[in-house]
Amino acid sequence: MTEPERPSEQPSVPLSALLADPALGLRQIAGPAEDRRVSTVGTTEIENPAPYLVGGELFLTAGVRLPRDADGIDTYVRQVAAVGVSALGFGVAPVYEEVPPDLVAACDRHGLPLLRIPPATPFVAVGQATYTAIAEVRTRELREISRAQSALATAAARPDALRAVLDRLAAHAGAWAVLYDAHGNELFSAGPRPASPTPERLRDLAVRTRGAARSAAADHRTGTHLTVHTLPGPDGTTTTLTLGQATTVAPTPVHRQITSTATVLLALLTSPRHALGTDTRGAGALVRLMLGATPAEVAPALDADHWTVVHGHHARSVSPGEDPAQLATLGTALGTPYLYVDGPDLKALIPGTPDARPEAPAQVAELGWTLGFSTPVPASNLPQADRQAERALRRALAAQLPAAVHTEDPLTVHALVPPSDARDLARTRFAPLDEAGTPGSAILLNTLHTWLTLHGSWDRTAAALQVHRNTVRHRLARVGEALGVDLQDPGVRMELWFALQWLETERGAGPGRAAGPDRQRERPRGSG
Repeated sequence: MTEPERPSEQPSVPLSALLADPALGLRQIAGPAEDRRVSTVGTTEIENPAPYLVGGELFLTAGVRLPRDADGIDTYVRQVAAVGVSALGFGVAPVYEEVPPDLVAACDRHGLPLLRIPPATPFVAVGQATYTAIAEVRTRELREISRAQSALATAAARPDALRAVLDRLAAHAGAWAVLYDAHGNELFSAGPRPASPTPERLRDLAVRTRGAARSAAADHRTGTHLTVHTLPGPDGTTTTLTLGQATTVAPTPVHRQITSTATVLLALLTSPRHALGTDTRGAGALVRLMLGATPAEVAPALDADHWTVVHGHHARSVSPGEDPAQLATLGTALGTPYLYVDGPDLKALIPGTPDARPEAPAQVAELGWTLGFSTPVPASNLPQADRQAERALRRALAAQLPAAVHTEDPLTVHALVPPSDARDLARTRFAPLDEAGTPGSAILLNTLHTWLTLHGSWDRTAAALQVHRNTVRHRLARVGEALGVDLQDPGVRMELWFALQWLETERGAGPGRAAGPDRQRERPRGSG
């Protein structure tokens, strides 16, 4: 059954606590054995007390106006039970020497607990004991609420605030807690996940509640209690997020109070101001940077020795202003408030330690992001880490992976250029040889590669290719003319050597073919 979430009940005490008090001497002699809650005590001696009762009270009577016949007593009990009183307390003496049997039978018939109050126990003593017990229960509840609120506040200050708040809520409420986005997708969850179909029912309740623009709803069935709360917005409306909980016991007033606190904290954590990380320390660091300080100088103010740079790409453009919850969720998943989103592109800084190992949380992929991570570096090396993150992102996109982490490259020129860019550069650099004519680009590339390998020796190149040295000269002249370069320039030779290596990586069998005897038929001396 789906219903709006009920407001918090009045403080109450279990009926069993009053029955266990030896000073009162109360004894239940009729009605169900269930342990009902008592929130107040009422006493009246009129013929029909029902209009003066509100429900939840321990109703005391000495039977002054109790009907004398069985039918009248049955009507009396039926009216009192219909109001919802917790129990009926009947005082023995001075009107009755013992509880009337017809009253016992009527209470059994209508499911109303009937307590026998001995002659030595004044009704005032029952009231005092009840209110004292209620006060003690309320004190314990307030202490529990205070401890829970303190734990929630501490969790909200952590880098993974959203997940931490849900963890504390689940622990204190004994629930499975989950945060849904506008489409009913799970952003975070905490606590033991219940078996199907409870998660599906909770999601459906969250979607229907948000669609109906309601702030809360409940669905209580045998053995399962579901509640959802839409997070409040700063203008009094609701946000796009919904908090859902599933428990095996009915929510208590303490549970509802703790949930209310968690709901407010989650709303604050997903607000645009918090999602964009406008904290005073971060703002102070920004001011110093804009006034000329270096990243290394302001980094200590942000309590981080090392930083991991993250580059990200999304399939669609993301607007933090329109969907701050996405940014808050992303920041919580990555463990950092230092995020910058520009359309489909993301850049982030994750504070950490030198031995931290960057990892991509599952929520990031679920949100549609592909990420590249650098290795942790001190603030002075952030430009290097920025390049690492960019290359890692390109690798993740090319391999269709949710994320890639930069690995330490050897200290070579090849490590500075992404492989795909290097291959594109090599193809472009040697493209003019395709128009050079006979003997063809493959043979010209092979001759160039052999000549560079043999340090520009004409004779050794001719011997390796088994052609005349003038053939080598002629071919290399064709290469220089087609590419518009001077092969006697060491810088040009170095550039072409790297390009040949990148082309070799692409083709896998060397530039044109592996260096070796040139199988083209030898032409007369001086021919190409």
